[in-house]
Amino acid sequence: MENVLAILLAGGEGGRLHPLTKETAKPAVPFGGVYRIIDFTLSNCINSGARRILVLAQYKALDLIRHIRDGWNILSPELGEYIEVLPPMRRVHDDWYQGTADAVFQNFQSIEAESPELTLILAGDHIYKMNYGEMLECHRHHQADITIATLQVSPEEAGRYGIAEIDVGHRIVGFEEKPQHGHAKRSRFDPTMVSASMGIYVFDTGVLLQALHEDAEDAASGHDFGHDVLPRLLGRRRVMAYDFRDMNAKQVRYWRDVGTLDAYYEANMDLVDVEPLFNLYDRRWPVRTNLTQQPPAKFVFAQEGRRMGVAMDSIVSAGCIVSGGRVLRSVLSPGVRVNSYCEVEFSILMPNVEIGRWSRLRRTIVNTGVKIPESSTIGFDLEADRAKGYTVTDAGVVVVG
Repeated sequence: MENVLAILLAGGEGGRLHPLTKETAKPAVPFGGVYRIIDFTLSNCINSGARRILVLAQYKALDLIRHIRDGWNILSPELGEYIEVLPPMRRVHDDWYQGTADAVFQNFQSIEAESPELTLILAGDHIYKMNYGEMLECHRHHQADITIATLQVSPEEAGRYGIAEIDVGHRIVGFEEKPQHGHAKRSRFDPTMVSASMGIYVFDTGVLLQALHEDAEDAASGHDFGHDVLPRLLGRRRVMAYDFRDMNAKQVRYWRDVGTLDAYYEANMDLVDVEPLFNLYDRRWPVRTNLTQQPPAKFVFAQEGRRMGVAMDSIVSAGCIVSGGRVLRSVLSPGVRVNSYCEVEFSILMPNVEIGRWSRLRRTIVNTGVKIPESSTIGFDLEADRAKGYTVTDAGVVVVG
């Protein structure tokens, strides 16, 4: 990994996660209690041995920049290691980032300054564990110009992804972005599935820079890797597929795109199962974050009847106080307070949320710093929740923003 540069795309607005992204970028949205979404990709980089990382930020990046500054200052500049956030500087043209490929193109001078042999392109808004070193070995073994990480998904889900057609030698010979016709090519790795792009790419750096300059000159391009750059390269370059190998140490391979409120909710709920689908407790592949100074979590009042401070099948972060309330299958971020006689079920409470006495919440996401008034009822009557101005998702999750 010594001559590899990782570029992490973290500038997305995350409109489908609104109102959680009203004040912050999608990669900086809290997840799983103490983490931010971007922590999982950054942890994969560190655990894989990738120690030169550029984070391309854009939309409302202050929270993201501070999180990386305070929580990820663990590398040694003396050894040439760094995690560096690059905001849009418009060095190449006067527009903001126009797509994933344009974001990298506008920073091509930073890539040239590092002179990496290989460039690893990553997204900052997915939840998974992956050893990028194994993908790089695959790239070198096949003498590839480009390697695309692929994930096996059911044919019914093909319309959500870019689908690769792979030959017997694992070379990608066709690529279709979000096909809606229901006849996507089956996976070479499992004929009952299709191979979807994970948005993770390894490029020979010279190939990448040439492709980006060609794309920038194409006025008709959307300047996106999946839609524009990669399909154009298939017939001209050696493009290989790397089948995702999960480092999650579970029977089912775990990769989640948390780009919608429902996907974000379900991925959080995956963590509170007795046998969680996503393993946060594997010390062999740790997930790092910025842990702020907080007192231990506290549960008060152990009286018979309704006034009992208890949390069951839940994640409870440091600084939380469950004061005479009941919490079931929920995620409590740092600094949350659940007051007496409350019932919180199947919910996600962001940092510094306070739930007033006698309140009842079910299948609810409460955004950072929100104080729920006493005797509130949320998640039981969706029409009433909409009338109050809350966001209600297609799956019936209520978001208080």
